[in-house]
This record gives sequence, C-alpha cells and structure tokens, in this order.
Amino acid sequence: MTTQTEIQAIAPKTLKQWLEQGQVTLVDVREPSEYAGERIPGAHRVSLSSFDPAQIPTEADKTLILYCESGSRSSQAARRMIIAGYESVIHLEGGMNAWKQAGFLTQVNKNAPISIMRQVQIIAGTLILTGTLLGAFVNPAFLFLSGFVGAGLTFAGVSGTCAMAMLLAKLPYNQQG
Repeated sequence: MTTQTEIQAIAPKTLKQWLEQGQVTLVDVREPSEYAGERIPGAHRVSLSSFDPAQIPTEADKTLILYCESGSRSSQAARRMIIAGYESVIHLEGGMNAWKQAGFLTQVNKNAPISIMRQVQIIAGTLILTGTLLGAFVNPAFLFLSGFVGAGLTFAGVSGTCAMAMLLAKLPYNQQG
C-alpha cells in the first residue's frame, strides 16, 4: 500500500458536478462565524483551530473534500489528515473565493456576525489610530502601541497565522454556526 504525499486539489467546476451527483462529503474548515455567515450548501464544519481528523465525517461511497476561504487552511487540514494516516485527501483549489468567482451559489446568513478578518481590521485599525493620536498629543511612548500592532499584522501576513484572529474566534458570538 502506498501513501499519498501530495495534497490533491479539485477545481470548483468539478466539485459542483460531484455535489450534484451526490458523490461528495464536503467539509468547511473555517471558523464557526465564517461558516454561519456564508458557506457552500451541504457542507459540514470542522474548524481548523480545533481540527481533529477523527471528527471528519466520512462516508464509504463518497469522496471527502475540504475547503476554506482561499485554500490555505484546507491544505493545512489536508496535511494533518495525511499525517493521521488518511490516504486520499482533496481540497477545493482557491476555496470559497474560487467557488464564488466561478459563479456558484452559496448559502448566506445576513444575521451572522461579521467575518473574523473584518473584526481584525476594525480592531487593528482602531488600535493603530489610538496609538498614533495618543503618541502625537499625550506621550510619544504610545506610538509603541501602533508599532506593536503593525508588527503583528506584518507577522500575520508573512506567516499566514493571525494571533488576533485566533483570539477573536474564541469569543462567544463568533462560536455560532
């Protein structure tokens, strides 16, 4: 028996066809608030932040497909599944972004909380603005707040890991879904 060392990717068009034929178990690895806000119809949720391959719903006669917003988190989840011993792991290439760009429908909940990344942008922007204003008008030491947040955003962009987003995901209103 050989094991897979590469993660397989599927195009949105192929996924759409397989979904219509009932051949797929689809798993969304985004956070609860993201899933609650918008998802591909029929998807189950197993968030990457608490990902355990044993939680993945599998059906013997269906192909398992993982997806996230852009394909980054679903490829991380796929790697974890390979390490756990799964032989066939496929993720949606380009994630939800590619799915929507292909013109395929999503299930939208207008009452869901705003996305984690928008929450990060609001909080980071507010902290930077506050640090800058306090640094200019109260004490220059407050500029370190802006620098600290800027460094955190730079690290998040380079590493693909955002500490603020992980903290926000743990808030009760972001656990819906």
